[in-house]
Amino acid sequence: MPVVVFVLAVAVFAQGTSEFMVSGLLEQIAGDVGISLGAAGLLTSLFAAGMVLGAPVMATAAGRMPVRYSVTAFLALFCAAHVVGAVATGFGVLLVTRVVAAVANAGFLAVTLAALPRLVGPASVGRATSVVISGVTVACIAGVPAGTLLGQAWGWRSTFWAVAVISAAALVPVWFMLGRDDRPDPQALSMRHEWSVVRLPEVQVAVTAGILVNAATFAGFTYLGTITNDAAANGRWVPLGLALFGLGSFAGVTIAGRYSDTHRQRIITTGTIALLAVWLLAALTAHLLIGVMIMAVVTGAVAFGVGSTLIATIVRTAAPTAPRIAGALATTAFNVGAVLGPITAGLVVDLTARPATAWLCSAVFTSAAVAVVLMAQRRQQASEKAHVNAR
Repeated sequence: MPVVVFVLAVAVFAQGTSEFMVSGLLEQIAGDVGISLGAAGLLTSLFAAGMVLGAPVMATAAGRMPVRYSVTAFLALFCAAHVVGAVATGFGVLLVTRVVAAVANAGFLAVTLAALPRLVGPASVGRATSVVISGVTVACIAGVPAGTLLGQAWGWRSTFWAVAVISAAALVPVWFMLGRDDRPDPQALSMRHEWSVVRLPEVQVAVTAGILVNAATFAGFTYLGTITNDAAANGRWVPLGLALFGLGSFAGVTIAGRYSDTHRQRIITTGTIALLAVWLLAALTAHLLIGVMIMAVVTGAVAFGVGSTLIATIVRTAAPTAPRIAGALATTAFNVGAVLGPITAGLVVDLTARPATAWLCSAVFTSAAVAVVLMAQRRQQASEKAHVNAR
């Protein structure tokens, strides 16, 4: 695996830390800039919205640029947004920096994922995708807790500075390692033609399943801390529960990445069915602390293992027809799920007044993903049978 893939994963680690770190800093930020806790929550929701909208827009805008220029430009913009955010004194400026950082993050991830087939070859896309996505899981394990501790010790601005420093440290190696031979093909099809890839049934299945699986993942993860707190009757176990989920997710993307290039369909089909059983079991054992701890690892591993394989599938399926926007489709699917899951789970939890129902919500999302995957597999088998009979 080229070293540049691991460097790109470091940048994704910084971006993943930024995406989730605000949840542990909301009270500090609200008190410092003089706003309500609810208003401070906009820093998280607008970041997610910026990720969803930024991926297709930025991938289209950067479509004719060499990967080297677009990736470093997005990373530099992301870094600059955190420097401005760290010195911002007003909430309006801070809010703008979060939106800018989200758009830059989305553009970086979209272009990076789209470039993987060229960087590592089509046969290693699954493994390379797992390495890049592992940056997000390591952010959950180490980056977010470290950012929270840093914020508690030195103030929330120090966390923004830390993200800026890590991003800046990745800039130079990314620039030099990507090289100069990544200029787009002058004979490449128009961006409008590339977007027609969304009409392909294989792409539609991968994107839909990716949205549903990631919606399930983030619906469950959002309420993991609250579920842990209820099961333990105190908050001391919450950090451990979150860390175990992060460790499980890292293990999941690592193991799935090792085999997804050769057993991709089996991981998606079997893994999605297994994930449904995992979420149901997690909901049934949510009243027991030991059950929550065990299932935090298991749900993280299976959810991110299947999710990262689906992201790699989107890139692999779309890349031959739409090499410049394949990463945007994968990034959008990931982040639509990250927005849809918590919103839906929040409505269910408010209605039932039981945080554990968030995991039942995850099971419902996953059951829909199972239906999508199995129906697509049945259609493919029917098509192959018809082709054989036609001979």
